[in-house]
Amino acid sequence: MKTILKLEEFGLLLFGIWAFSNLDLSWGWYVGLFLVPDIGMLGYLLNKKYGAILYNIFHHRFIAVILFFIGYFIQNEFVMMAGIILFSHIAFDRMLGYGLKFEKGFKFTHLGEIGN
Repeated sequence: MKTILKLEEFGLLLFGIWAFSNLDLSWGWYVGLFLVPDIGMLGYLLNKKYGAILYNIFHHRFIAVILFFIGYFIQNEFVMMAGIILFSHIAFDRMLGYGLKFEKGFKFTHLGEIGN
């Protein structure tokens, strides 16, 4: 089952790459901003609860999709790009087993415990 989920996330990552290729923006934006959603991990500097909340906000696929559609409707490629990069980053993380976090700690995710 884990292999199927990883393949699904890989497909979503490829979809994000394809979506970005349809924008009239430099690939430098994609590469340079790809890891920015991990800024959500800074919440763990406060405690596990805030860490999980902030991480999950920066790694929630619905937020990525909403960002994209806001950009689409206001015709702003940079907002669309933000949604696409967030979407792609989430797919990449989930492909590696990093899911949405529980308040127990960073390694406890909706995909199971990281490292097991």
